[in-house]
Amino acid sequence: MTRMISALTLGTALSAIVAMAGPAVAQSQGDWTVGIGIANVNPKSDNGTVGGAAATIDDDTALTFTAEYFIRDNIGIELLAASPFKHDIRLNGADAATTKHLPPTLSVNYHFPTEGRFKPFVGLGVNYTTFFEETTPAGVISLDDSIGLALNLGADWQVSDRGALRFNVRYMDIETDVTLNGAAVGTAEIDPVVVGFGYVHRF
Repeated sequence: MTRMISALTLGTALSAIVAMAGPAVAQSQGDWTVGIGIANVNPKSDNGTVGGAAATIDDDTALTFTAEYFIRDNIGIELLAASPFKHDIRLNGADAATTKHLPPTLSVNYHFPTEGRFKPFVGLGVNYTTFFEETTPAGVISLDDSIGLALNLGADWQVSDRGALRFNVRYMDIETDVTLNGAAVGTAEIDPVVVGFGYVHRF
């Protein structure tokens, strides 16, 4: 919850900057952007209880890809994809399991119309996370897929007429039920903050 409040505070700050930015320059309906970058998925510190033990999940960094289509001036529908993220899972501080996941996310983004190179945006959407290649020395472990809310805050810095560097922060609501040797053993509450940096190109 603290991380989500911080993200909302960042959104408020971006809105204040936009209010002082001067005359608007629209992002046009029908435009496409594609992007490539890297992102760090950083789960919250308290990840619930699994098998009666406190679970912690470490962070990981991977390649990301985005495609966004503007359905209206300044309003785009964005799909986020990535190469697999890999995480170590610890129970009461001891190594217990590893897993990989993919977090495709669909968002509706509002890009604030500004003059100049700085172009902030906010977005709201849905995240679908699928887990695979789970391993543990204790037996056969399985993590259920997750669907949850996704919040997106960021800004582009124009480096050319069609290119921009992008920095953004996402919050994702991710929970997964954990099964070990066919028996339910708990729920891992991941709820990561995802920090990304990349390049986007407009077509």
